[in-house]
Amino acid sequence: MRSIGDKPCWELVHTSGAGMMLKTLLITSLLGWVRCQESQQSMTPEEKTVIRDQIVEMFDHAYGSYMKYAYPADELMPLSCRGRVRGQEPNRGDIDDSLGKFSLTLIDTLDTLVVLNKLDEFEDAVRKTVSDVRLDNDVVVSVFETNIRVLGGLLGAHVMADLLRQRGERMQWYRDELLHMAKELGHRLLPAFNTTSGLPYPKVNLRYGVLNPLSRTGTESDTCTACAGTMILEFAALSRLSGESVFEANARKALDVLWERRQRGSDLVGTVINIHNEEWVRRDSGVGAGIDSYYEYLMKAYILLGDDVFLERFNIHYSAIMKYISQPPLLLNVHMHNPTVSVRSWMDSLLAFFPGLQVLRGDLKPAIETHEMLYQVTKQHKFLPEAFTTEFRVHWGQHLLRPEFAESTYYLYKATGDPYYLRVGQSIVEKLNAYARVPCGFAAVQDVRTGTHEDRMDSFFLAEMFKYLYLLFSEKSELPIDIDDYIFTTEAHLLPVSLSTTKPPCQGNNTETVPVSQEEDLFTHSCPSMETLFPNNPSFAKTIRDGYKYLTGVGRAFHPLPIREIELPLHDNGLEPAEFLRSMGISLTPLNEVITRGTGSPKEHKGVYRVKFVAEVSQTSEEEEVVPHVVQLISPPFLGRTVLTAGPAKFGMDLTKQEHGVKGSIVKASPYTACGPVDNAAELKGHIALALRGDCMFAAKARRLQEAGAIGVIFLDHREGSNSEDTPLFQMVGDGDSTEDITLPLVFLFSREGAVLTAALEEHHNVDVLLLPKERQLGHDKTEKPVGMNIKLRLAEEGELEEGASRGPTLEFILEKEEVLLKVEDEEELRGQQQFCTKATKGDRTELCSEGSSPTPNSEKPLTALYGALSDPARMFTTNGGK
Repeated sequence: MRSIGDKPCWELVHTSGAGMMLKTLLITSLLGWVRCQESQQSMTPEEKTVIRDQIVEMFDHAYGSYMKYAYPADELMPLSCRGRVRGQEPNRGDIDDSLGKFSLTLIDTLDTLVVLNKLDEFEDAVRKTVSDVRLDNDVVVSVFETNIRVLGGLLGAHVMADLLRQRGERMQWYRDELLHMAKELGHRLLPAFNTTSGLPYPKVNLRYGVLNPLSRTGTESDTCTACAGTMILEFAALSRLSGESVFEANARKALDVLWERRQRGSDLVGTVINIHNEEWVRRDSGVGAGIDSYYEYLMKAYILLGDDVFLERFNIHYSAIMKYISQPPLLLNVHMHNPTVSVRSWMDSLLAFFPGLQVLRGDLKPAIETHEMLYQVTKQHKFLPEAFTTEFRVHWGQHLLRPEFAESTYYLYKATGDPYYLRVGQSIVEKLNAYARVPCGFAAVQDVRTGTHEDRMDSFFLAEMFKYLYLLFSEKSELPIDIDDYIFTTEAHLLPVSLSTTKPPCQGNNTETVPVSQEEDLFTHSCPSMETLFPNNPSFAKTIRDGYKYLTGVGRAFHPLPIREIELPLHDNGLEPAEFLRSMGISLTPLNEVITRGTGSPKEHKGVYRVKFVAEVSQTSEEEEVVPHVVQLISPPFLGRTVLTAGPAKFGMDLTKQEHGVKGSIVKASPYTACGPVDNAAELKGHIALALRGDCMFAAKARRLQEAGAIGVIFLDHREGSNSEDTPLFQMVGDGDSTEDITLPLVFLFSREGAVLTAALEEHHNVDVLLLPKERQLGHDKTEKPVGMNIKLRLAEEGELEEGASRGPTLEFILEKEEVLLKVEDEEELRGQQQFCTKATKGDRTELCSEGSSPTPNSEKPLTALYGALSDPARMFTTNGGK
């Protein structure tokens, strides 16, 4: 036990003096307990110094590896120990649009060197940037990524270089070279804004712009909300520093369009918008991928530029977010036109930035709640998966070393001073070293379930992660700059808040405020205050966190009440929430239909439903399974011997209903991503198309290729090194709209299997394949398909059971299939112990058997474990025939 002074924590409770009043004793005990808790969470200055030094060593390892093995390439490939040069490595689709042959990682890291007080390294890196980096390369890049990473990196580095020059100690040779480079890059991005709406194209050619015949871009019609709405900080700073108003004017125009196109009833925006007609393409609304930094930049544009219009817009959007999207601690996407219904049951990791934004807003309670939920997910999976379900299971297993969770941890610590968040930061440092560190840097995790690595270290890891972690463990006096004088961009680059006062607003850039009535609160027009948020209550944050301590089930068993009730927001006939929950596997029955006898009457609560856990064993529908498919190479010299495991789609032709599958020769689509007009329709007609994942939705690709005359599509993963052995198969989904018009068979190959297929095509030119379910592949002996089952359990109090049922927890099985094995296991309590099972045999007799032994008829003891599992849902019931 930790001690306080020279007394252990427990002694403090017993040294208040004999004979004192019980009230005094209780107060003293409580204070002693609180001090014990605080001592366990607190961190000494020496501990902080050790962790800060560790962070610096980690940064040196990552940055040093990039400079040693990769520079001047854009990024480091930490497993291959070499640089990633676009065009020299396999195409990864839209991921590669961040790479412009402009030493991306170096530029993105420049101001991090200053924050970490590596001023000599900073000066050397600036010299390299000025002498080596070219911005006129014939390469198509993402406007969004180039803006936040490269333009933001150049501006942040210029601000730091100018500050050091003014101090007179170093950088005396500097003559605003980085600012000149930023201005050049800004002009190379401007052609993207040449649209009738003012919304920018998503891509631009650094040398030829957008509409030039040599640009190889300009055919895109859609862009994401964040892509169009995350320009204002960098472009306004460039205008204020250079005196050229054109940059800020274009960024403001794009924000105006997004604001005008919001859904007026809900004040929400969609995820993808058409840049020509301003119509929404994807209408789901959330705070994660596709929208995230649009909201962030409205708030930060007000802080940086002092323009009230941005704060007004942010406050209106924020009220809508808290009304519709926020379901503490969850943040779930909704339909912008019908925001009372969630449109998906999973969240992506990019929303981890949102608690930090809520801190800037002053809304700490939901920030603490969501952050704690995210922390519990990291405890369960080591890192935040790229996406996870509302039950905190993995949806997409990747972890790309994203910094958003560390960012929110930093903001919450600065707002609360609670040392708990130092411990959270310490856990981030430890997990990075334990699970992501490799000899040549840090590698992304391909799947958090397996721990396999991916050969990538994105530039944002150096730009953001180390900056936030170092600042978390540093006092202001230990930093080379006054961090409070700067605002962080979404890439954590530093822009001075003095821009709003030292530089006058550019002519013609002011937008008119649209008066919209809204509910205002304490922080609508003021900055948050520690005294207001935590009046004499230093444990405020802990009391909020404690409610979510065991959210994911890690740390304690969950014991439900016999009957639980949930309140549903009913609309019209109440079908919307009922259908939504039914789609998640929850069956609902109104209380007055459940209780037909008993001592009490149902509670009179409008919209209160009873969730039933009952009672029946039914065969699982095939639509709920991920049925493995294959791409079988059948032309010489393969002759069916090469079989590649593939994932199916939830739309298009159902190959499970095609007796002989679909046969055809393969042809690469052009463009390879099939996200623009198809250039080789004549070649594709009557053939199976190969298309690379990325840039647009699977459904959009399928429609284009179907129109071109393809008879099937094989999608190839753009994530290098992915394979079906290490990564679970998934079903491709549509774009949210009807996909009934798509009739092609569609399958998905991970990159390793895809490489086999493309290599065969390059070598033999004419390759015939067969698309079909794995169990029907040629030369494969058919085996009896396992029977999948759903088990629903109902727990009821005494008096509520039907007549003839026994007292206490009961389990009724209706097993109609022969030789079906039901296995019951509890990972926590039964690990290493004997496990029991029930086996249905002929004659409707149930036999009990222990694992590894023959069945023992009519044994009673194992039923104890079986019945015990009924009172603890943490136990897992799995039914797989014969397995």
